[in-house]
Amino acid sequence: MSGEALSTLVLLGSFFVFIILRFPIAYSVGLSTVLCMISMGQNIVTLPQQMVKGIWSFSLMAVPFFITMGVLMGTGGISDKLIALANSLVGWMRGGLAMVNIVASYFFGGISGSASADTASLGSILIPMMVDEGYDADFSTAVTITSSCEGLLVPPSHNMVIYATSAGGVSVGALFMAGYVPGAILAIALMVGSYILSVKNNYPKGKPFSLSNFFKQIGKSIWALLAVLIVVVGVVGGVFTATESAAIAVIYSLIVSVFIYKGLDWKGVWKSLEQCIDTLAIVLILIAMSAAFGNCLTLLHVPAKAATFITSISSNRVVIIILLNLILLLLGMIMDMAPIILIATPILLPVAQSVGLHPVQFGIMMVLNCGIGLLTPPVGAVLFIGSAVAKRPMEKVVKATLPFYVCMIIALLLISFIPSISLWLPRITGSLIG
Repeated sequence: MSGEALSTLVLLGSFFVFIILRFPIAYSVGLSTVLCMISMGQNIVTLPQQMVKGIWSFSLMAVPFFITMGVLMGTGGISDKLIALANSLVGWMRGGLAMVNIVASYFFGGISGSASADTASLGSILIPMMVDEGYDADFSTAVTITSSCEGLLVPPSHNMVIYATSAGGVSVGALFMAGYVPGAILAIALMVGSYILSVKNNYPKGKPFSLSNFFKQIGKSIWALLAVLIVVVGVVGGVFTATESAAIAVIYSLIVSVFIYKGLDWKGVWKSLEQCIDTLAIVLILIAMSAAFGNCLTLLHVPAKAATFITSISSNRVVIIILLNLILLLLGMIMDMAPIILIATPILLPVAQSVGLHPVQFGIMMVLNCGIGLLTPPVGAVLFIGSAVAKRPMEKVVKATLPFYVCMIIALLLISFIPSISLWLPRITGSLIG
C-alpha cells in the first residue's frame, strides 16, 4: 500500500470509527485530521493555521447574523401569526391542520432557516392542536418533522452560505433564489401525501376559505415576512452583500420582536443571544475543523479519486446522479448537515459537474438530502426533537413518517433531474450566471 493510500485510509477510516463510537462530530473531524497529518509526516503546528484559514472569510460572517435573526424571530411571537396565515390559506382542505402545518413551515422556514427550530417552535403548538382535533399523534409528528425541511431550502438559510463557501465561486444570491421553487415542490409533495392519508383516515376539514380573513392575516404577518424580503431582495438586487443583509435583518428582527410583536423583552433578548452563541460556537468549530480536514483531502487527491471511482461504476448520467443522492442520503443518516456540506462538497461537486449538474442545482440537492438525513435514525436530530416535543416513541414516529419519506424522495428526484426547478428563478432574476 502506498503512503498516500495509507494516509487516506487513516483519514477516512478513523473518521468513521470516531463517528460510530459517538464522538462529537467536531472531535471526530479534528482527531482524524491530526492522525492523517502524522501519517503524512506533516507538522501538526499547521493545523491551527488551516483552521483559522477556514473561517477567515467575509461571506461566512453572514452565518452568525442569520442564526441570530432566526433565533430572535423564532422566539419573538411570530409562530402564532404564521400559523393563522397558513390556516386562512389552506385550512379549509381535508386534513386542514396538516396542510396548515406544511404551509406554516414554508413561511417560518424563511425566517428561521432551521429545521430544528421549526419543529420545536411550530411543533409545540400544532402537534397538540392536531391531536385535539382528532389527528393521530404519530401522523401529526411526522407531518411536522418532514415539513420542517422546507426551511432548509427557503432563504435565508445559513446552510446555503456554508455551501457557497465550500463550493467556491457560487453566488449566495443565486442559491437563495434557487430554494424557493424546490421548497414549494417539497411542500406540494407533502401536501399530496397528507391529503391521501387524511382522506383515508377521515381527518377533519377546517373552516371555509375567506378572502377577507386571508388579507387580515397577511396584515398581521407582514412584519415577519418583510424580514425575508429585506434579505433576498437586497442580496439579489445587489443592494448589499449577504453579510450586510444579514446584519440589517438582525436589527430589523430585534425591532419587530421587541417593539411590534412584543414577544420578547430585553431579558428575553439576552437569553436569545446566549442561545445564538451556543449554536454559533458549534458551527464555527465545525467549519474550522472541516477546513483542515478538507486540506488533507486535497493533498491526498481524494476528490479526483472519488470522481474517477464513481464514474468507473457507470458512465450513465442518470446512474451517477442517483449514486450521488444515495451517498448523501447515507451520510445524512450518520452525520449532521454542516459537516456533510463542508466535507462532501469538495469531493462530490466535481463529479456532479462532470455530468452536467450546475453547482447551484447540486447545492439544492445536497441540502435536501441532508434534510432527509435529519429525519432518519441513528443521527436524526429533527426526528429526536419531534419525538420529544410530541412525547411519542421514536420508532412509532419513524413508522408514521414512511409515507412522507416517499414524498420527499419524489421531490428530490424531480429536483435532481429537472434543472429548471432550481435554476429557473435565479436565471429570470439575473442572480445566476451560466
